[in-house]
Amino acid sequence: MKTLTLRPDRRTGKYAKARERMVREQLLPRGVTDPRVLEAMARLPRDFFVDEALRGRAYGDHPLPIGEGQTISQPYVVALMTQALRLRGREKVLEIGTGCGYQTAILAALCDRVYTVERLKSLHIKARRVFDELHLFNILCKIDDGTLGWPEHGPYDAIMVTAAGPRVPEPLIAQLADPGILVMPVGGREGVQELVTVVKEQGETREQVLDSVRFVSLIGDHGWRAASS
Repeated sequence: MKTLTLRPDRRTGKYAKARERMVREQLLPRGVTDPRVLEAMARLPRDFFVDEALRGRAYGDHPLPIGEGQTISQPYVVALMTQALRLRGREKVLEIGTGCGYQTAILAALCDRVYTVERLKSLHIKARRVFDELHLFNILCKIDDGTLGWPEHGPYDAIMVTAAGPRVPEPLIAQLADPGILVMPVGGREGVQELVTVVKEQGETREQVLDSVRFVSLIGDHGWRAASS
């Protein structure tokens, strides 16, 4: 079982009680039961991934802005999506939408290697800085259209998409291993979307709806067009 190892830093302990309360009050009552996911959420300093002015709110039951019109998902949604991938420690995972890097870091604590793709350069740079600060060296990042995936390193045991598209992009289905699991919010650009899992097994895929969610739009060739286009 992979164990999360963080670089020693006095700041990682500052919000330890807030992390414990987050797990106890937000995750366990909503059915997040995977002990590895709960441990990672309890140990990883979410406050590192938001602006200093927002660190006191980092463990609240809500998303927070991270710049560029993007958000860090509420802790429950991060835990729910992570649990849905059923990671055991040896997987190769593709993440679409690095954002601030918090979800990436949770995945990195639970699998062998994470390949993460971000469309926005400013967010990519910030996330890389935090990964280095926490000594999370099993994360590979690039700037690109995430709807195309990262075919050079596929297939992937699990794929997570952290933005909502009209449908699951075909390139991601193609890059998903067999067997493999993908989780992604699907729906319109406005309002509520459905968080779905796609399981590929013996050449067939099947979908299951996990919950209703609200995510920013997945922009790219196999997602939505950018607002300016």
